[in-house]
Amino acid sequence: MARLVIVSNRVSPLRDSGPMAGGLAVALQEAIKRRELLWFGWSGETSDRREPRFASAGNTTNALIDLTATEHRLYYTGFCNGMLWPLLHYRFGLAQFRRQEEEGWRAVNHRFAEQLMPLLREDDTIWIHDFHLFPLAAALRALGATQKIGFFLHVPFPPPALFAALPRAAALLDDLGAIDLIGVQTADDARHLSDALAERGLSTPVGVFPVGINAEAFARAAEAAAARKDARRFQESLVGRQLIFGVDRLDYSKGLPQRVLGFADLLKRYPQHRGKVTFLQAAPISRGEVAQYRMLRREMDELVGRINGEFAEVDWVPLRWTTRPIQRRTLAGFLRIARIALVTPLRDGMNLVAKEFVAAQPPEDPGVLIISHFAGAAREMEGAIKVNPNDPDEIAEALDLALNMPLAERKERWKQDFDKLVAVGASGWSRDFLARLNQTEFHENC
Repeated sequence: MARLVIVSNRVSPLRDSGPMAGGLAVALQEAIKRRELLWFGWSGETSDRREPRFASAGNTTNALIDLTATEHRLYYTGFCNGMLWPLLHYRFGLAQFRRQEEEGWRAVNHRFAEQLMPLLREDDTIWIHDFHLFPLAAALRALGATQKIGFFLHVPFPPPALFAALPRAAALLDDLGAIDLIGVQTADDARHLSDALAERGLSTPVGVFPVGINAEAFARAAEAAAARKDARRFQESLVGRQLIFGVDRLDYSKGLPQRVLGFADLLKRYPQHRGKVTFLQAAPISRGEVAQYRMLRREMDELVGRINGEFAEVDWVPLRWTTRPIQRRTLAGFLRIARIALVTPLRDGMNLVAKEFVAAQPPEDPGVLIISHFAGAAREMEGAIKVNPNDPDEIAEALDLALNMPLAERKERWKQDFDKLVAVGASGWSRDFLARLNQTEFHENC
């Protein structure tokens, strides 16, 4: 079987494996366990070192390159986080375009291509991941690469009229013409991207390949995690109260202010729940150097303090808030303990936490998933309660519905979603994408 070459902004450490691994590593497990893999990307470190470093384990080799401080500022902090991320999440009002950053982003992609090319074999299959590397396939083609190149966009893609607001958007779309197959999470994303490409006269195929999880393995891991000392200590601290749980990166796309306001509305409008529920919102800090994220943290700190000041009793704090990271194993235990998972992003590519919550739940007494209409997982989780995350009152009503839901209905909703997760599995995403990529012809756009 031909070697698979994965290219992503960050490279997963070789030690990450099993149901407790997160992100791209766990999604790719099924694709890579039976074939040789080269995984190429940024090391996460800044230095003036130009040559890649290599590390190997089993059939996997990681090739890591450092960025200079200037490259990191222009490529990652600047264009990726300051322009592309808000644009792709429909938040153009937060986007900041600086031509120097766009040029620095392209320069880093060109450097990726230059340093990857000598490592490639003629029969490799190349799979590029996410918006950081939109121009990489075109850069590789310009250097003579003829291998099959696939690309997967893990975040949403906005309607063409919104995407066109990006300066030099046409050049970015032209870059995507060098790709043999583009994968996205939802049908909406596929339609938007296909329409944008068509407006440029490009015929790059775009397919829908939603990322799944190994639900049965995660269920076993969550059951074991819930029996660990840290999870038991946390459950004891609830003193019999039902747990509402939210876990997201600290990001403006996640709808965190609206979420906690929805919880406050629950306590105002449905006072019978006071003293009987606890809401834990974990939001580990990411991109703390970006001004919008610092502002969001201040806003959340103030909201949480105000809500607790209004509703707390001497023996009950309704809203627990932490920006510290939670270990994956601990998170799995918390997901099993929770009665409600509150997953209400304003816009999200998939959101695997929603699927992990369903997988983690005890079949004899499952909880309820509340999910935003605008999370990719909402298309698959038909048993969930779906809400518009922009409406705190609707969130409050969904919370009251979930807290009062009879056991029989909870079981029915949970089984519907759990059975679907098991049927789809974790391997379908990568297997189906790579199978279709291998069937594609080298198209005229290249």
